[in-house]
Amino acid sequence: MNLDTSIEQVFRLTPKQKSALAKLGIRNTENLLYHFPYRYENPATFKHITDVSAGEEARIWGIVKKIDYEKTWKKKINIAYATIEDQTGSIKAVWFRQPYIAKMLPIGSSAIFSGKVSVRKSERYIANPLYELVPKNIIPDFSVSANRATTLLPLYASSSGVSSLWFQKAIQKILPKITAPEYIPHNIIERYHLPERTIALRAIHAPKTATHAEAAKKRFAFEEVFLLQLSRMLQKAAIKESVGTVFKDLETLEKEFINLLSFSLTRAQKRALGDIIKDFSSGVPMNRLLEGDVGSGKTAVAACAAYIVAKNGAQAAYMTPTEILARQHFDGFCKLFAGTNTKIGLLTSNLCEKFPSKVNPRGATHISRSQLLKWVREGEFPILIGTHALIQKKVAFKNLSLAMVDEQHRFGITQRARLLNHHAVLPHFLSMSATPIPRTLALSIYADLDVSLIDELPPGRKHIETSLVRPKERSGVYEFIREKLTSGEQAFVICPRINAPDPNKSAAVEAKSVKEETKKLKEKIFQEFEIGAMHGKLKPKEKEYVMKKFKDGKIDVLVSTSVVEVGVDVPNATIMIIEGAERFGLAQLHQFRGRIGRGEKQSHCFVFAEKYSADIFRRLKALTESKSGFELAEYDLQFRGPGELSGSKQWGISDIGMEALKNLKMVEAARAEAHNIVETKSLDKYPLISAKIKELRIEPVHFE
Repeated sequence: MNLDTSIEQVFRLTPKQKSALAKLGIRNTENLLYHFPYRYENPATFKHITDVSAGEEARIWGIVKKIDYEKTWKKKINIAYATIEDQTGSIKAVWFRQPYIAKMLPIGSSAIFSGKVSVRKSERYIANPLYELVPKNIIPDFSVSANRATTLLPLYASSSGVSSLWFQKAIQKILPKITAPEYIPHNIIERYHLPERTIALRAIHAPKTATHAEAAKKRFAFEEVFLLQLSRMLQKAAIKESVGTVFKDLETLEKEFINLLSFSLTRAQKRALGDIIKDFSSGVPMNRLLEGDVGSGKTAVAACAAYIVAKNGAQAAYMTPTEILARQHFDGFCKLFAGTNTKIGLLTSNLCEKFPSKVNPRGATHISRSQLLKWVREGEFPILIGTHALIQKKVAFKNLSLAMVDEQHRFGITQRARLLNHHAVLPHFLSMSATPIPRTLALSIYADLDVSLIDELPPGRKHIETSLVRPKERSGVYEFIREKLTSGEQAFVICPRINAPDPNKSAAVEAKSVKEETKKLKEKIFQEFEIGAMHGKLKPKEKEYVMKKFKDGKIDVLVSTSVVEVGVDVPNATIMIIEGAERFGLAQLHQFRGRIGRGEKQSHCFVFAEKYSADIFRRLKALTESKSGFELAEYDLQFRGPGELSGSKQWGISDIGMEALKNLKMVEAARAEAHNIVETKSLDKYPLISAKIKELRIEPVHFE
């Protein structure tokens, strides 16, 4: 049996199993062996239900046989209650003031429950147990045996049709029959004390101890980061061998642009511009990431790059993830470049506009899509701003020399590549991100990019005061906001949902909605002020209308979903309320907070949670204490776990690879080894590595 042996040659599969394995990307035995356990359980830590006693802290593994919720008759407390069963018996579980759990633990689900056992009316129950869902319908046998204390049980991510138990049995069947060729150079294996591949595969699926499992994880984490780094560095080397457009009068045009601004650039912005100008004169296509916290001024740097390209008679494209952001950038560019004889186009799935208008030289006008596309083909628009509509087949540029992508992690690999392909000369590429990521992740996924970091805010910006608000303090917050609104300032209110939940469902009291909150604020809280609503189900023209009213000060409080997460800039908005904050990731909360603090007035962010736990409190406390998004990103990686890091699925790194990112030394070691192979051009010495990179098809982030 070889690693490339088809799964269907080894196992008899039902159509449902075939479909499930295909969804998980498992086609051959190697794919199966690289479907690693997401964690291990030690049976010695569990008790049978029949053995637990009142007063003890117990850990049980059972199946939910019954679950419901109700409101108690006397105290009117919402409770969820369940019956948990294993091979030996059953026990009750009760959650006070957490009715939503009835929805999160469906009947038939398998979970691990931890909590203190109590007795009421001679019946045992666990009060407010912590729980974790585990592979469905599996309850291992915890019978006492000599190996019980040292045998670890692997748990695998499953899919409809293939359970964790199926993976356990299938992998144990093929594991002894496989010898995996080693493609990491032997000297690297020895230098970092890594187990060889075959040994590591056996240790990760059937570890005798936790130490064996950790050693195997270390090896595969190093392997993944090493291959990713090597792939990215090879792409970077290939780009460096390409010919890029060289622009003229760079310093003169930079000074011209700076004179257009109504503010001074920060030192960090000037450094980033210096990097871009150096790239523009190098004769090699720029391949740069511009990373900066929310509000740090990345757009001004991008605008300068676009201005230089336009004045050199070439074209620049600026792609954004949302129509709201495309419109905002278009309006900003029009205002900035008014009087410079620079034509600018706006293209989204719903909007086609040109600047300047013949009627109003300082304004824009709507034009037909066919006319806009014709002018783009003919080079009439030196700057084109838009959404993913820019990469449609009908959009063709005469001379695209600079491609810019805002919030690049929100676009797929293929989408980003389309913006650059099919050009005689490879365009310069500038990627921007306001989503701060940990240094180790940046070192891994951006190994093919040169990085410019904007690590300071514009002068006059004040640190946003962020407060975690208890329910009893809500009325005081509303009074504080009333004072600010009376003085002419504006506020955002962020809600997790658009519509109010069904009151007959268990989570009814747990999720604030835009529509209900708008109604409440209008009728009961801020009757004297204008309240507006924004959410993803509004039509584009409706969104544009609402945002314009808010920017013009005709709406005092804007209640919105996460649609305003990225890039919305209203300098007069100084108040942010985030409802149901525990439902959002830290990076997303930081993005919300970044919608305020854009002017010189002191801004305030008030964070409300619908439920609390120690982890939720610690996470939200980190938000209130952090000074930057980079601090929060490091916190997310360290304390919440790599699987929860914002955007981790889009980075294309597995859970075990993300786990490696907690170890900066490992990432730097993998980086150094990959760099050495690329610099010495010694890849030909390692045909197995070369074949592995091609086999894994590690896609370029933005270059093909």
